[in-house]
Amino acid sequence: MRIAVVGCTGLVGTQILKVIDEFNLKVNEIIPIASERSVGKTICFKGKDYNVVGLRQGVEMKPDVAIFSAGGELSKQWAPEFTKVGCFVVDNSSAWRMDNSKRLIVPEINAHLLTKDDKIIANPNCSTTQLVAVLAPLHKIYRVKRLVISTYQSVTGTGVKAVQQMENERKGVVGEMAYPHPIDLNCIPHGGSFDEDGYTTEETKLVNETRKILGDQSINITATVVRIPVYGGHSEAVNIEFVSDFNLDEVRKILSETPGIIVQDNPTENIYPMPLLAEGGNDIFVGRIRRDLSQPKSLNLWIVADNLRKGAATNAVQIVEYLYKKGFIGKKTNKS
Repeated sequence: MRIAVVGCTGLVGTQILKVIDEFNLKVNEIIPIASERSVGKTICFKGKDYNVVGLRQGVEMKPDVAIFSAGGELSKQWAPEFTKVGCFVVDNSSAWRMDNSKRLIVPEINAHLLTKDDKIIANPNCSTTQLVAVLAPLHKIYRVKRLVISTYQSVTGTGVKAVQQMENERKGVVGEMAYPHPIDLNCIPHGGSFDEDGYTTEETKLVNETRKILGDQSINITATVVRIPVYGGHSEAVNIEFVSDFNLDEVRKILSETPGIIVQDNPTENIYPMPLLAEGGNDIFVGRIRRDLSQPKSLNLWIVADNLRKGAATNAVQIVEYLYKKGFIGKKTNKS
């Protein structure tokens, strides 16, 4: 495959390159693409240097697939340009997620829906990805009726500017602010921008994307998004009301047998998921599994994953891997 990485110098873009390498995909050329200020720099991949190019040149190089991680506005403009030259696009922004003509994919759940005609494929929001990966196997058996979600999200989800703000604050340095308030030693109940209904765009994404991926618009969902001063990943406290009742041992068994999920649930030994342990990995960790004693058929879970990995880069690369295995891209195609 010839893979383009759009936004290759950003937090997610650098992780995409790492994951491609770790997955040992059949890659004969990487096309690193970034903003004009980065054009001409070099990126090293598997011991070979590649020159960073601009978007127009990237299109002209006709990659098999382009993984976008450069924001929604840029994706709206340029993703269609890549598809015109026969390229698949896997997009990390929110630009295409709720477009009814585009697939929103977490490979373990719904990759089977993809066809060779799905040229633009949306990657979910990082918080959604780890949530639905845990919900999907439970939804099949018990059917989710209602979700109450509180997230505790890493500064890395906001980007380099937010990481720099936290580091500056820890050093006592006055610098540029990514948030309207200090983030170190603080929690900010604000993710994205506020809508008229008082919810933020990050909260709305959790609602809409979860329903789309699970294929069930009847699920009632409410969410609160909070930014916290950590690097390692996003954490979520999730309360689930099911249509059918469940057995806790069966729930643990289902989750422990689900690919990509690791159950860490031994609170008497202080074993439970934490972003400190999730950082740098591709798995989704779930623990604090317990029945909600306040109402029937309800379950509490604590879910943690590295938002730059499974929440973004890893999920995108897994989609590319699926496209290759299906013969939609790479050496099995007849593309000239």
